[in-house]
Amino acid sequence: MTVLSKPKPKTKLWILICSTPVILFFLLGVAAVMLISREHDIGNDEIGGGDGEFETIGIAPEVERFRFAFEKYARQEGVYDQVNVIMALTMQESGGRSLDIMQSSESIGLPPNTITDPEYSIEVGIKHFKKVFKEAGGDVRLALQSYNFGSGFIGYVKEHGGKYTKKLALDFSRLQAIKMGWKSYGDPSYVDHVMRYLKGSNKDVKPVDGAIDGYENIMKEALKYEGQPYVWGGSNPKSGFDCSGLVQWSYAKAGITLPRTAQEQHGATKKISEKQAVPGDLVFFGGTYEGKAITHVGIYVGEGRMFNSNDSGIQYSDLKSGYWRSHLVSFGRIKF
Repeated sequence: MTVLSKPKPKTKLWILICSTPVILFFLLGVAAVMLISREHDIGNDEIGGGDGEFETIGIAPEVERFRFAFEKYARQEGVYDQVNVIMALTMQESGGRSLDIMQSSESIGLPPNTITDPEYSIEVGIKHFKKVFKEAGGDVRLALQSYNFGSGFIGYVKEHGGKYTKKLALDFSRLQAIKMGWKSYGDPSYVDHVMRYLKGSNKDVKPVDGAIDGYENIMKEALKYEGQPYVWGGSNPKSGFDCSGLVQWSYAKAGITLPRTAQEQHGATKKISEKQAVPGDLVFFGGTYEGKAITHVGIYVGEGRMFNSNDSGIQYSDLKSGYWRSHLVSFGRIKF
C-alpha cells in the first residue's frame, strides 16, 4: 500500500515570498544612504582639504591637540579650507593657554573668558570667523583684522579703497580710540601677529608660458615667506625681508645675482614697457617714502599683479589701480 506523505506547511514559503520585496527595499534604502553619505563626504573634501592658501608653522601643542575640533566646526561652517588660518589666529588669541581658546566669548555678548570649554570656544569662534570672512569677501587679512576689531572695520575698508592695508588698520584703531575715549583700540598689527604662524604654500606654482628662465624657482622660494611681516633692511629668512631683500634672495635661489637695494636693482635691469613685461620681470616704484628715485620693487607675476614685501607684509598686490598704480615708475628685465 502506498502511503501518501502529509503535505508540508506552506507558511514559511509564503512568508519568505511576501517578505522578499521588503528586504530588497530595505537593502536599497541602506545602499542609498551609504551613497548619499559618500557623496556628502566627497563634497566636504572638495571644500579645500584644510590646506587653503597657507601652511602652519610654530603651532603650540596646546592648540594642535584641538585640531579635530577646528576641522569639525570649520567643515560644519563651510570654511574648512581656512583651518590653518583659524589655528594661527588661535595662537595669537591665547596660544592654547586659556579655556576660552579662541577668546570668542565677546562675539556672543559675554564678558571676556566667560566660556570655559575649549571645544565650545572653537565652535563659537569659528562661527564668528565665518561671519567676518564672508563679509570680507574672502579676503583673509581683512577677515583676520576684523576678528580683532569687529566687523565695523570691514565697512571702513570698503569706504577707503576696498582692500585691507596696514595703514587702514592703524587709522581705524586711532579713530575708534578717540571715539571711545580710550588710549588704544584693538591690535592694528593683528594680521602681522597671526601671519607669524603661517607660510604661503608653493604647491600651486606651475611653469608659466613666456616667463623668464628660472621664474618657477623664484616664486617657489618667494612664496615660502608669504604672509610674513615687512622688515626694514631684512635680506634673509632669519632677519625677514624688505622689498629688495626678498627679490635678491628669491632670484639667488634661481641662480640669478642681483644687487641689494631697489635703486641698484633698477640700474641692473633693462627698461621695458608694461606690455612687454612677463612673469619674472621686476616692477619699480617711486615716492613710497622719502629717499631715492626708486623706493620699492616687486616681482611681476602677470595679469597686472606683483609679489612683494610691503608695509602690509609679503603678499600679492594689484598694479592696475590704487596706491601702487599711482607710484609705478617702470618695468625692468634683468640683464643676463
